[in-house]
Amino acid sequence: MYTRKNYKSKAELKRAVAAHASGEGEPVRIYAPGLGTPKENGTDYVEGPHYPAAHTWYAQVTLKDGVVIRVK
Repeated sequence: MYTRKNYKSKAELKRAVAAHASGEGEPVRIYAPGLGTPKENGTDYVEGPHYPAAHTWYAQVTLKDGVVIRVK
């Protein structure tokens, strides 16, 4: 699974989720290229940066209505 925007680090992803939670940023959504449909609610896992770059970070995320609301 990937985030729709290509975050270069897990810290950048966390900042984007926090910005959306405070009402300042865009919602963070995930997708699964060729692997099915990601969950709308619950826990899922993402990685980045996007292929073909080497993945350098992985994160467990919590989703609500298709939007990432927490990064562990």
